[in-house]
Amino acid sequence: MDDLKSKYLRLIASAADEAAIEDVRVNALGKKGEISLLMRSLGTMSPEERQTAGPALNALKDEINSALAARKAALGDLALDERLRSEWLDVTLPGRNRPQGTIHPISQVTAEVTAIFADMGFAVAEGPQVESDWYNFDALNMPSHHSARAEMDTFYMHRKEGDNRPPHVLRTHTSPVQIRSMQAQGAPIRVICPGRVYRADYDQTHTPMFHQVEGLAIDKGISMANLKWVLEEFVKAYFEVDQVDLRFRASHFPFTEPSAEVDIRCSWEGGTLRVGTGDSWLEILGSGMVHPKVLQNAGVDPALWQGFAFGMGIDRIAMLKYGIPDLRAFFDSDLRWLRHYGFAALDVPTLDGGLSR
Repeated sequence: MDDLKSKYLRLIASAADEAAIEDVRVNALGKKGEISLLMRSLGTMSPEERQTAGPALNALKDEINSALAARKAALGDLALDERLRSEWLDVTLPGRNRPQGTIHPISQVTAEVTAIFADMGFAVAEGPQVESDWYNFDALNMPSHHSARAEMDTFYMHRKEGDNRPPHVLRTHTSPVQIRSMQAQGAPIRVICPGRVYRADYDQTHTPMFHQVEGLAIDKGISMANLKWVLEEFVKAYFEVDQVDLRFRASHFPFTEPSAEVDIRCSWEGGTLRVGTGDSWLEILGSGMVHPKVLQNAGVDPALWQGFAFGMGIDRIAMLKYGIPDLRAFFDSDLRWLRHYGFAALDVPTLDGGLSR
């Protein structure tokens, strides 16, 4: 029996396919197989011999059957692997490298802000970057002695000697777009006005050209409560948090009355800004109810209509959200900076799919 066991285990191990396995099985366990013939010879043995030979033959038969099954399974796995290799087809999309160009953070944040306010029913309004001082100052209730009208703060366009036309400036805010929008559309109106603005300032947090977005909502029955809700919803959506805490501080702007600067509760734990939690406060925008004189200058009757306005720096909120330390780097045209902070072309902000990366 030991010789049979060694013989058939060796034949099973060397079998190259299922046909060879079947031949080994027939030779060992078929009707005329060697082990089967030994099983039949048990009837010619004495009871004492059967007591010894019977269990040994059954154990041999079981071991050969197990070896046959294991080898057959192994050959089946090898055959499947070979078939998969020969029939392999990659049905996935090929990998694509990140495009060389990237979206500037200002463009991305402008799109984020637009998506948020569009969901609240605000349209986008645009206007010229070179404005008359009437649209930029007078229509917004800014007196002639206001500091913003000084040449040290505002870029005035050059005029030839003897030119008596009203002076023009590079707009210092996007508020003139609000005046133009009310003149063109009247009330009710709900718009945001994103765009470039210009002021004579340059340091880590100021540049001569930067970006603002202002909002305007004029209707009947609008109050500061509506303003507070709009700003809370914006901050939650923009910073992608579930809860925010806003603080309104009384302030003064010529074009709103009452006026308020708005702070958000935050923490700087670990050097990272977290909105909605902590013991710190961060000022992010100015706001208020539109001054009646501004409505009159835009051709809207303040006895019938009222509303709120607000404004914030796009560059500033981009720095806060994406951890950009220096405003001047936005305009340095450094490709390394843009590759680090830029957005892929397909990173389109949506409220349901996510605003940021």
